[in-house]
Amino acid sequence: MPKEYFPRGTSLARASVCLLAAFFLSQSAVAANSLPGLGRVPDDAELATLTKHVFADGRGLPQGSGDSEQGEEIYASLCAACHGSEGQGGSAMELVGDRSLLGTEYPDRGIAVYWPYAPTLFEYIKRAMPPDKPYSLSDDELYSVIARLLELNNLIDSGQRVDAAVLSSLQMPNKDNFRSGYIETDRGR
Repeated sequence: MPKEYFPRGTSLARASVCLLAAFFLSQSAVAANSLPGLGRVPDDAELATLTKHVFADGRGLPQGSGDSEQGEEIYASLCAACHGSEGQGGSAMELVGDRSLLGTEYPDRGIAVYWPYAPTLFEYIKRAMPPDKPYSLSDDELYSVIARLLELNNLIDSGQRVDAAVLSSLQMPNKDNFRSGYIETDRGR
């Protein structure tokens, strides 16, 4: 490029940087105007069907309810094969654990020990269980299964109905033994 395009006294290195910047800016403008057209914006009805995020304080929990008696039947048909008939002894992670291990270095991973907040159980199970059919349980069925699991962990009374209000107010026994932000190790001591 002829030197007269740059003011007198501009070094070749500075001119090269300016040219490269102009090139990349023009390429990004071209790219922005020629999007590949993949996908589309979902309409309001489609957005309404998407699963909402459930927060630890219970925001996002859907309406509905279920009790442990209904949950026992659903659990037996969909969950027991992997997690055992009473939440222990199956090939998958146990759901009912030993709470005496709450504050130990290697706590049990049952629901009463491993989950600091009950509402997040709803979202996890909805999105992940059963593994071959996630999102297949209705909200009432899911509340029923959670009621059964909470009953097996002695966190609610037998036959108690579970809904958003119950899950939001339930204090999990190991909540205060979780730390956020870092993991303590023996290194550096």
